[in-house]
Amino acid sequence: MNPTLIQIVASVIFALAVLHTFSVKFFINLAHKYPRHQKVFHLLGEVEAVFGFWAIILIILFFILGGKQFSIDYLNNQKFTEPLFVFVIMVIAASKPILDFSLFCVTKISKLLPLHSSLSFYFTTLLLVPLLGSFITEPAAMTLGALILKDHFYSRKISTTLKFATIGALFVNVSVGGVMTQFAAPPVLMVAQKWGWTLEFMFTNYGWRAAGACFVNALIVTFLFRNELKKIAGLKIPEVKLTTHILILHLALLAGVVVFVHDLVVFVGIFLIFLALATCYKKYQTKLIMREAFMVSLFLSGLVVLGAEQKWWLQPLLSSMSVNQVYYGATALTAITDNAALTYLGSLVDGLSDEFKFALVAGAVSGGGLTVIANAPNPAGYSILCKSFKDGVISPLYLFLGALGPTIVAIFFFNLI
Repeated sequence: MNPTLIQIVASVIFALAVLHTFSVKFFINLAHKYPRHQKVFHLLGEVEAVFGFWAIILIILFFILGGKQFSIDYLNNQKFTEPLFVFVIMVIAASKPILDFSLFCVTKISKLLPLHSSLSFYFTTLLLVPLLGSFITEPAAMTLGALILKDHFYSRKISTTLKFATIGALFVNVSVGGVMTQFAAPPVLMVAQKWGWTLEFMFTNYGWRAAGACFVNALIVTFLFRNELKKIAGLKIPEVKLTTHILILHLALLAGVVVFVHDLVVFVGIFLIFLALATCYKKYQTKLIMREAFMVSLFLSGLVVLGAEQKWWLQPLLSSMSVNQVYYGATALTAITDNAALTYLGSLVDGLSDEFKFALVAGAVSGGGLTVIANAPNPAGYSILCKSFKDGVISPLYLFLGALGPTIVAIFFFNLI
């Protein structure tokens, strides 16, 4: 390896960005300590903002070291279609008509199960909502699942053990549940076009594994806490009323964005139509998740800028690993960095076998529930559910332990069978 100065600088900045993800709590504490700069420190304390922030630092250094034209050429050579697609589809998929339709599906299926109402609703939420993430995107599924759990379970007097077991299962199931399609999970989206992964490929190779893992995880946690769940008094499965013509319009726009996932001009045009529709029919909408979608898009854009110069050390590292090593390595590394970062870095390496590619993505999604930074949608679930925990904080250790069992189930489906 004979890296250039530019490559070394880019790798140092990338390493600092990874370290920054471990230090977000430090910046949150600074926000409380220095109210005058509270918003700046809060921004630096958001996991999604980290890579965007360090990408800006990197480009400034490129201006200093290589000049204006070098920096502009570098940016122009990067592809930002996927980050922009994530922004567009998150906003549309998390709109009220789409979420209401998803909740409608959950309630109807829940009522069909021959179980106690609280057991069936709990089980269906942990199983179906994460799998819906393959169609409404993982962040939207995380938002819907966390809101259902907060309103109907976490708001009741349930044990701390059940709270951590539930959030652990939710995080893992959302991470693996979004891989039935090639456009819903960030770690898949970042590699799907380059590796030629189609809807048929995803469903055939990942879909049944995802469905199996989600089913077993939901079944186990429901069975283990069946007695406590049955004691929840006054639980009423919500009735959802759908406005058919509004729903059809939203589903059509969502489908249009998915079909033109690789055509920036087209899906941005569809998004503008959606914004016009949302403005004209405000009574059918709640607040659009523009900020949340922007933050995830910013993270992925920063990842593109920072990751482009990492191939010099990544190629020999991955080339020396076996398929099993890369699977378990990706599963472990996902706990300390976002899984989309791992798969994107892997996509920069040439000559990977199909088995190697499968193992990298499978490992990345298997470990996506172990920590709050492991998967891009996790912070959304954290922010919705954290107030239900003591002092408004979800213990990283207990979250890890709560997600460990479901992660082992995911490993069984994605690597052992």
